[in-house]
Amino acid sequence: MGSPLVNSTHEGALPAFRLTVTGGGTGGHTYPALTAIGALRNRLAGSGRVLEVLWIGTESGLEARVAPAEGIPFTPVATGKIRRSSNPLKMLSAANVRDMARVPLGVAQARKAIAEFRPDVVLATGGYVAVPAGLAARMCGRPLVLHEQTVRLGLANRKLAGSATWIAVSSESTLELLSEEARSIAVVTGNPVRPEVLSGHGQKAVEALGLRGFDGRRPTVYVTGGAQGAQQINTVVSGVLSWLLEHANVIHQCGPDHVEGLRQRATSLPAQSAGRYYVSGFVGQELPDVLALADVVVSRSGAGTLAELTALGKAAVFIPLATSAGNEQAYNARHLQEAGAAVALEGEVTAQRMQDALGPLLADARMRQAMAERARAHGRPDAADRLVDVILSAAEGSTAGAGKHRLR
Repeated sequence: MGSPLVNSTHEGALPAFRLTVTGGGTGGHTYPALTAIGALRNRLAGSGRVLEVLWIGTESGLEARVAPAEGIPFTPVATGKIRRSSNPLKMLSAANVRDMARVPLGVAQARKAIAEFRPDVVLATGGYVAVPAGLAARMCGRPLVLHEQTVRLGLANRKLAGSATWIAVSSESTLELLSEEARSIAVVTGNPVRPEVLSGHGQKAVEALGLRGFDGRRPTVYVTGGAQGAQQINTVVSGVLSWLLEHANVIHQCGPDHVEGLRQRATSLPAQSAGRYYVSGFVGQELPDVLALADVVVSRSGAGTLAELTALGKAAVFIPLATSAGNEQAYNARHLQEAGAAVALEGEVTAQRMQDALGPLLADARMRQAMAERARAHGRPDAADRLVDVILSAAEGSTAGAGKHRLR
């Protein structure tokens, strides 16, 4: 991405735009922020301005690695993670009490960093690490823009909503879940998607992965459990693999720890079927091309995955992670299923349930296409630019840029 920092402004040049970013812990909070930074830098460059960024996070979060790798100065602060439970008494656990006691220290550290950096805007993308810097933004009188990736506001953003200038949400369905006060400052932007994800070419995937038995007459299913894979998804797909390969080409990203077992499973397949099965521990730079090739995607239903698949317009079968924070993945998957834009498999997911879900989609191209079009209707490939509009409006104290997205 290149360094976003310019430490001085030459005489006669426009002043640098300063952005403090906070949020992270996971890729779902970190990468939307990173994409927004790139879009903001490009927007500013068009008017001759440069961007200076300071990322405030936690030493143990993904952002502590990602920000410095992208040339973004990083300041760690103390924070506390709330371990949620449906039992209120369990919320008062010793670990929660201990962690919450760290928040005031984190707020003080964040306040010092923000006061010294003097950002035009603070952008908070969620995760418990966003709370100290979000509160510090209010104390320092700096505009605070929240971005929510999921259908429901996450816990950190709920805590910060009262301090926000704007709340950027990824789905219109979120609006009805907000309080009247929060709704009055809510803007529908979508969830920023990395530009490269939208620029894939399916044939390049066939060539890059060496799909020797690829059959262009059959649909292609891309199975993924994320970078580390998902044992639940791997087990279910393994159980239907013989049947699945009768109907489709399959690209299976299973996670580094699971690849050998699945390759061993493939040795029992008929040679013709085995040629249509590609299994890998990790899909890296080929991912945009793999997504372009895929007719159906089987995956978890994290916010980033939904943003990418809807922006691309892909039919999908989701298996939500049952332990996701606030059960957010189940809400995400149900939201699209209710719109006919995906299939959601919750609870115990058996091989038979997977076969029942995939069977009609693989047999009927028109059904796949209809689902893909409904998914695309929920996608916002321009989400990063929409979020940039909101950030700039917050800096200007204006409602114009953000307001044009209020009902879109």
